[in-house]
Amino acid sequence: MTAALDADLAGLADVRVKARAARRAFEQAEGTDQDTLDGWVRAMARAGTAAAEELARLAVDETGYGVYEHKIHKNRYNTGFVARWMLERRAVGVLWVDDEARVTAVGCPMGVIAGIIPVTNPTSTALFKCLAAVKSGNAVVLAPHPRAARCTLRAAEVMAEAATRAGAPEGLISCLENPTLPATAELMSRKEIALVLATGGPGMVRAAYSSGKPTIAVGAGNVPAYVGATVPDAAEAAEMIITSKSFDNGTACVAEQSVVVVDAVAPAFLAAFEARGAYWMNAPQQAALVRVLFDERGALRPDAVGQTAIRLAELAGFGVPSTTRVLACELDRVGAETPLSREILGPVLSVYRVPDAGAGLRRCREILALDGEGHTTAVHAADPEEIAPFGTLPAGRIVVNTPALFGGMGFSTEVDPSFQLGTGTWSGSICSDNVTPLHLINIKRIAHEVRPWRTVYDPVEL
Repeated sequence: MTAALDADLAGLADVRVKARAARRAFEQAEGTDQDTLDGWVRAMARAGTAAAEELARLAVDETGYGVYEHKIHKNRYNTGFVARWMLERRAVGVLWVDDEARVTAVGCPMGVIAGIIPVTNPTSTALFKCLAAVKSGNAVVLAPHPRAARCTLRAAEVMAEAATRAGAPEGLISCLENPTLPATAELMSRKEIALVLATGGPGMVRAAYSSGKPTIAVGAGNVPAYVGATVPDAAEAAEMIITSKSFDNGTACVAEQSVVVVDAVAPAFLAAFEARGAYWMNAPQQAALVRVLFDERGALRPDAVGQTAIRLAELAGFGVPSTTRVLACELDRVGAETPLSREILGPVLSVYRVPDAGAGLRRCREILALDGEGHTTAVHAADPEEIAPFGTLPAGRIVVNTPALFGGMGFSTEVDPSFQLGTGTWSGSICSDNVTPLHLINIKRIAHEVRPWRTVYDPVEL
């Protein structure tokens, strides 16, 4: 009891020190122009790229989640592709001028951002939030998941050291060293904090929105993939879905969870699906896997997250071929009473067969309604008339003929590249965009009079 109390007190003291230092650093940096900020971001990105392998190893070793090589790619995605996108845009100072309307938009930093970091992607998310915060002229204090404290701290150190060497003030980037739930709650509610930028489980998202501070938080992602009658290449669709779901052992919530396939192409698709590494579980195996994945309350067991398909099968007591990439099951129901229809942060896919596109749309809507609304849907079809109805689904991203993971995060599509994907009011979030530095600023409009103000009293004909 005393040790726990000491840890909580140390965590709260750490919060006070880091939040105050971040506010001082923000005040020192306030007014810094975009070119200077970009110099800091460029130095940070290069340092993060150089440390990508180190950070990936730390993340896998500390959390036990994911694939080392894939976490390298996630780190480099943020410090390379995303950072380059950021550097091509303005976030502070004059953003645009409308000469005809005589309006000028000016971007202004918000202040100190509390960045809540998940255990599933502890270094890549940390790199992203540091880059986005500094690009937009803000300071940031990261709050790691306790199970990923060391690797997230190291990611923040890499970013902070590079920024400071490039001329940024000390304390602009920092990370809690004694992360506990009370410490994270204290950070989010501190007077120094201007915005909470939260990635995590449902409990953390609720806590973030209850902090009393402006918050951008993300929801769960029970992502369906529809394979339609006009799919361009059934085998390629199977490869995209399996690659996306098995990448980093399924730790990305934007990856597919269910496949909805039309009967007309089901034989070709399912044959390719199996040939590319899907193992079909029988009913007893499915029941055994449910016990491995979920506890008695129906919550995901932390130790089952981010494991390989082979390891999950082993834990469930059955063997699979060494070429297995995902565990698959054919279902006919969606709902809490069918656990394998829920979001699973691991390489497990449920498959539903439907007679036509209308039935496929209804099934995808059911899947999204099970804790996935607002996130992402993938559609594999060539006919615009088959694709178009899926635009009515309650999902922030509908990606077409591409893996949900790579399309949703903005690599293989032209949605804004990001490592925090908003899920909108469908899931209780304020933002349905892919979050970028442009979400971390206040925008002033400098507007000149363009019509006589006294005419406000004149009637207007419609």
